[in-house]
Amino acid sequence: MPELPEVEVTRRSFADRIAGAQIEFVEFGKPLRWPPDCDLTTLRGQRVMAVRRRGKYLLLDLERGMLLVHLGMSGSVAFSVAPGAPGKHDHFSLYTSQGVLRLHDPRRFGAVVFAPDEDSPQAQKLLGKLGVEPLGDDFEPDEFVRALKQRKAPIKQVLLAGEAVVGVGNIYASEALFLAGIRPTTRAARLSRARVERLHAAIRSVLARAVEQGGSTLRDFSNAQGESGHFQLEAAVYGRAGLACRACGTLVRTIRQGQRSTFFCPVCQKP
Repeated sequence: MPELPEVEVTRRSFADRIAGAQIEFVEFGKPLRWPPDCDLTTLRGQRVMAVRRRGKYLLLDLERGMLLVHLGMSGSVAFSVAPGAPGKHDHFSLYTSQGVLRLHDPRRFGAVVFAPDEDSPQAQKLLGKLGVEPLGDDFEPDEFVRALKQRKAPIKQVLLAGEAVVGVGNIYASEALFLAGIRPTTRAARLSRARVERLHAAIRSVLARAVEQGGSTLRDFSNAQGESGHFQLEAAVYGRAGLACRACGTLVRTIRQGQRSTFFCPVCQKP
């Protein structure tokens, strides 16, 4: 699944190119996870003012309203001035005066939803419970400490839930916990302030590095210009079960947590 770095990389790869473009028409293929929730003719003639990100959602700000785009499990977005006809798995096409934005989603778990504004019920249903942005100024150690003290679940599960901090998905949770030296099964509330501060710094460091490396391409992720990510090539533990830890040489282990694979070093990461 594309995680926060992949969504941010995608945003950066087309935001400037589509800004100011006028929507000419919209075309949907097979149904996505949620209906667009608007009369698509109301989008025609509007301009795309900017493209933002909230968690794993792309937010296209229009003159009147906004489009919320989620890449789902296997989706990607492409922006091209000469895209040709939609392919079999292209289920949303936004034709504009500056090019065509397409959502390619073989499994159709993605979504494109219209909302009048960010405070509307349509937007709040998707964004209202999301935690603080990990790469923003509002992600402060003090508040992170308070948030974790209220949660008794394993720290990896708390990170994935997205309420204490948003967008730290499976890959980057494993990597940040390794960098902070924390076992993923440790209860969040048991972590000392010093360990939470290390985790806070690790989350910011890992996500920033992932964005710098273009995200992670494990299967078919690419940005809006068709470029793959490279962060997975330097992962410390994710996807390395049975291989030597890059720090101490101990074999990396994997367990299942909430139906997701977790990778960790039993020596470098303490309970």
